[in-house]
Amino acid sequence: MPAMDGTLWLLIGGAALAGLVQGLSGFAFAMVAMSVWVWGLEPRTAATLAIFGGLVGQVLQLFTVPRTPKLAVLGPYLLGAAAGVPLGLALLPHLDLALFKLLLGSFLVLCCPALLLAHRLPAVHGGGRGADALVGLAGGVMGGLGGFSGVLPTLWSTLRGYDRDLQRGVIQNFSLATLSAALLVQFASGAVTRALLPQMAVVVVALLVPSLLGTRLYRGLDVAAFRRVVLFVLSASGLAMLGSGLAGVLGR
Repeated sequence: MPAMDGTLWLLIGGAALAGLVQGLSGFAFAMVAMSVWVWGLEPRTAATLAIFGGLVGQVLQLFTVPRTPKLAVLGPYLLGAAAGVPLGLALLPHLDLALFKLLLGSFLVLCCPALLLAHRLPAVHGGGRGADALVGLAGGVMGGLGGFSGVLPTLWSTLRGYDRDLQRGVIQNFSLATLSAALLVQFASGAVTRALLPQMAVVVVALLVPSLLGTRLYRGLDVAAFRRVVLFVLSASGLAMLGSGLAGVLGR
């Protein structure tokens, strides 16, 4: 178990909140959890736990909200991710986490509220599968960096105008593949140590019930409401990441 009670409660609270959001939206475990864990957990440990927790949540959703999009839609994202995940993992030891969160948070805070307000914008059809693969590449890099794999594919699938179930299917299956690859590499590299196993067990227990609750709430959403939830989650996560990133940069 974590050595200090405060750290333990931080771990539990971050995992529970992230599990609820992931169950509702299909993504964002890492963004929500990291915005909480950054205040008490060592960054590399938090990144590994975020990848693990996000994967556990996605596996759970295989049984509670099964979504299998057509391979023609999902395939380009997965091909891009196959190249992106190793790149993200290679960059992780050299990552300035505070600056990364500051930049990503700023992007989400500027972009997502605009999309939330401009709900009548036409869907983006340009770029074809090549554009989808590039988004998958970027999502794979972010997945390797700390489990943030769903951010850009979620935003892009919203711009593409996918319906609720297709968007959820793309997000779930893309995240499942990228997080699985990232965690396997973390195991192979020795990042997952014996000392980390109790914390991983805490994450599983803490996210289980909130994730199921979020999934139940998802089933009651129509297309428009789901789109609003997704963009609101992205906006709120971006704001939290911006705040923690700014605190990290100013605290140096």
